[in-house]
Amino acid sequence: MKFYPVDRFFSDAFDDMFDRPFFTGNSSHVMRTDISEKDGYYLLDMELPGVKKEDIHMDLENGYLTVSASRNSNNEEKDQKGNVIRQERYAGTFSRSFYVGDEVTEQDIKASFDNGELKVTFPKEVKTIPE
Repeated sequence: MKFYPVDRFFSDAFDDMFDRPFFTGNSSHVMRTDISEKDGYYLLDMELPGVKKEDIHMDLENGYLTVSASRNSNNEEKDQKGNVIRQERYAGTFSRSFYVGDEVTEQDIKASFDNGELKVTFPKEVKTIPE
């Protein structure tokens, strides 16, 4: 008969449980983002599955672009008589901030959202017109 250390068993079980977004609040699975450098601009490619376009907000303040999104879902299962046998709800808001530069303005930032994917571009350098 082989014995396993009890603390290892509980450690693994609880590590898995606390890795879930409910406990972590800022999970690595939320708002996964690829940042790439293109010719003259940067591209943020962000995964937002289950989020509607109207639930995405972007704010630019002190050179930081903050992208926030909220998601609400309600899953309800009923039996043949119409009685609820299971109902789960989820509501959450999450955000990420990126330094884009003090010279970048809202007019410099372009964004598109399609099929759960948010793409945001902003220039590497902002050209100023001398007065």
